[in-house]
Amino acid sequence: MVVSPMNYLSAFICAFFTLLVVSGCNNEDKLSLSQRSVIYCAEGSPETFNPQLVTSGTTIDATSNQLYDRLIAYRGAENELVPSLAKSWHVTRDGKKITFYLRKNVTFHQTDYFTPSRLLNADDVLFSFNRILDEKHPFHLVSGGHYPFFQNIEFKSLIDKIEKINDYTIRFHLTRTDNTFLANLAADFSVILSAEYAQQLTKISAQQNIDTMPIGTGPFKLKEYRVGSLIRFYRHDAYWQAPAQMEQLVFDITSSNTGRLTKLLAKECDVSSYPIAHEKIIEHNDLILESITALNVGYFAFNTTKAPFDNVLVRQAIAYAINKEVLLDTIYQGHAELANSILPNSSWAHDTKIKAQEFNLLKAQNLLTQAGYPGGFSMDLWAMPVQRPYNPNAINMAKLLQADLKKINVKVNIVSYEWNTFLHRLSLGEHQTFLLGWSADHPDPDNFFTPMLSCSASYTGSNRTFWCNKHYDDLIHKALKTNNINKRKQYYSQAMAIISAEVPLIPIAHSKRYQARNKDIIGDIIAPFGGISFYQVSKLTISEEKVLPLNNDESDERSTEAVN
Repeated sequence: MVVSPMNYLSAFICAFFTLLVVSGCNNEDKLSLSQRSVIYCAEGSPETFNPQLVTSGTTIDATSNQLYDRLIAYRGAENELVPSLAKSWHVTRDGKKITFYLRKNVTFHQTDYFTPSRLLNADDVLFSFNRILDEKHPFHLVSGGHYPFFQNIEFKSLIDKIEKINDYTIRFHLTRTDNTFLANLAADFSVILSAEYAQQLTKISAQQNIDTMPIGTGPFKLKEYRVGSLIRFYRHDAYWQAPAQMEQLVFDITSSNTGRLTKLLAKECDVSSYPIAHEKIIEHNDLILESITALNVGYFAFNTTKAPFDNVLVRQAIAYAINKEVLLDTIYQGHAELANSILPNSSWAHDTKIKAQEFNLLKAQNLLTQAGYPGGFSMDLWAMPVQRPYNPNAINMAKLLQADLKKINVKVNIVSYEWNTFLHRLSLGEHQTFLLGWSADHPDPDNFFTPMLSCSASYTGSNRTFWCNKHYDDLIHKALKTNNINKRKQYYSQAMAIISAEVPLIPIAHSKRYQARNKDIIGDIIAPFGGISFYQVSKLTISEEKVLPLNNDESDERSTEAVN
């Protein structure tokens, strides 16, 4: 696998054509290959090629829906749970036994480094989940032994055992009723790996390759990864559903917002993540700016184990000193809603009675005095280096917070690192305060409460505030055990009140997720939650483009609607 960075995308494309087009690199062949390929300008590199190991959006976007499948999946505007690798399932009346019936025609990827000899079966499901659950499993400690999503939801204590009924039937035995179990199995992290591939890697003592040289059942397979430069995928022609329409998918990794915009305008990218200069994009009739209301929250948070932020009065003072309206107007520019809690307004568990945060410098100063800091103090604020849907510009937001806190004599030193380093050092707790956010993996409200702020999540590192409140944990556990929606809402409302009083973090905004694409790219890519998918994406041919209206009124209409 090549790991040296690529300097120029044009050089890659030329090599790309030369390797794959047998008849040579003439103009006609280039055009043909271009029509069968999509280039996506991504904002960052994945931490791994196995989404079981992390919770970062850059990794999920590059892996979950491109390389893998899950037992079940979400579909449609109603977020209906539908079959995927499991053609059907059955839940007992007490909710403690769930049986999945697997498809019999699912093939794993054939690549330069692996050729499968059999179809997917129950052994692959057992391997995928027992690796996570069993600390003595030969692959549990490969790549570090951390499975944050599953540790956050206390998956190990929930699963009594996983039983293989036969080659195509698997039964999960639960220790308790959990209303989010199916939702979690449909999340982007619950992917199915190849047990046969794991056996092959064991024979050559290369177990770590299971997470860096991936094998899945998804619509694309990995061909090449150049760190910090590009990821190249080929179509999985033997996919159990209809094969993807595009033969090749390239992630061009461009961390600079301006760089991605430049490449989009120069036609070096077909699709761009997190675009800036929306008005400029709309001016181009050959581009489409689209958005989707995402289930997310951007926030400013504290490491509650480090002074002075282990003092709730200090955290409350900081909250009073932040002018969230200015942050919303300046950073999000009207493309987000003010957040009064971690839960978006669109969630069924959102509590409209939660009060908006008050901006009051006098109260902030008084609280600092009570806390023993009448003259203020100095602090570090870690700002993420990449653009995410919940925060389009963390560095600029940090500068605004710096100006706000200066008014109460708190001096802010802004710190930033490369994205993967940033996340790693956060998980180690080296920070004092930080700007980050959360994008939901599925629509159940527990996906905000548990991974963001539970005690279990503070141990695994996805709760970077390291705040642990037993009463809060008791409430969210009770919410999982009842089927009564009204009771669940009451528990979550009480949990939100605790967050508001304790202030482990300050919710700032619930934002839309934006994407820009050339008008010849057809199909849905972004979704309200989880990662992106290029499975159903296609590209118009030249002849098809000619029949489009000259002014592309339909595209202009979509762009205007997205921005408004």
